[in-house]
Amino acid sequence: MASNSFGKQFKITTFGESHGKALGGVIDGIPAGLSLNLNSIQEDLDRRKPGQSSITTARKEKDEVQILSGTVEIDGQTITTGASIGFTIENNDARSKDYSNLQDSFRPSHADYTYDAKYGIRSIAGGGRSSARETTSRVVGGAIAKQLLSVENIEISAYVERVGDLSVPFQPQFFDRETVDSNIVRCPSSEIANRMIAKIEATKNEGDSLGGAIVVVAKNVPVGLGEPVFDKLDADISKALMSIPATKGIEIGSGLSGSLMKGSEHNDEFAVDQNGNVKTTSNRSGGIQGGISNGEDIIVRVWFKPTSTILKEQNTINNSGEVVKLKMDGRHDPCVLPRAVAIVEAMLALTLADHYLRNRTAKI
Repeated sequence: MASNSFGKQFKITTFGESHGKALGGVIDGIPAGLSLNLNSIQEDLDRRKPGQSSITTARKEKDEVQILSGTVEIDGQTITTGASIGFTIENNDARSKDYSNLQDSFRPSHADYTYDAKYGIRSIAGGGRSSARETTSRVVGGAIAKQLLSVENIEISAYVERVGDLSVPFQPQFFDRETVDSNIVRCPSSEIANRMIAKIEATKNEGDSLGGAIVVVAKNVPVGLGEPVFDKLDADISKALMSIPATKGIEIGSGLSGSLMKGSEHNDEFAVDQNGNVKTTSNRSGGIQGGISNGEDIIVRVWFKPTSTILKEQNTINNSGEVVKLKMDGRHDPCVLPRAVAIVEAMLALTLADHYLRNRTAKI
């Protein structure tokens, strides 16, 4: 299986499977001398880990990261040496027996069939690398990327904007973590959040699942990140976010609604602020023009499909191509969005960190 790495200058390679002994990764490109806050890395993992509320999977994992290489302790601080950072996260609560009925059949809309068709073999328990548990390693990498970006005062925050047909009543904007994490669905509108939670719980009781959308915003991004022609910043952001399991669509700035406007309505006019800085009077471009960051907030909406593994009986096929009935048991998220907030932030951070390091060599 190829393509387990992401990034060029800031590069992460991940390994491990949902029901294996451990997950982990190797990060290349971290500059020497960066002071890492290990508690902050763990906080990001805690936002993604299973079993954190009534609207997530009941699987219980501590998801404690162990840094194996690439750092030294100096005066009580963890400092990067410039070497590769290796890390692991153990699996402690896998229940492989929950997947015994998948030995000869495939879950609808899951990766079971396509993995089997491509490789001729698959990890039946938990889906192996196709499981969203693989994203645990991405969150570690993203947390480290955030700390690199914070040197330039770049901040990233995501929140749940929509669950099913319920959506917040305001335009995408930056919210601090305290506001986002004030409820278990991670929606910054308490009134809408309560309705979302009730909807997810009702759907869970039906044995079904829901999709929705997450908004992620990066602020204080400098002008100049992005490498035309094929490594445009928006292209790499789209690839990063579309690589997250269950992602079905990406909108940057005005997104699809921009196609309904005239140029005179959509263009972001330039101006100069009181400090002499070039700004735009609107941000329909979502902070990126010509594939390069323009200094405005980067605003992205990520659309997620409903979780594929549900507890309702469905039609599927077995290894012989016969139509059979399938009913799953076990522990699964009725809606991936509350835990996916941390993953979306991580993938945007990995992309921006990669382009930040690449941009340092763009000119003398």
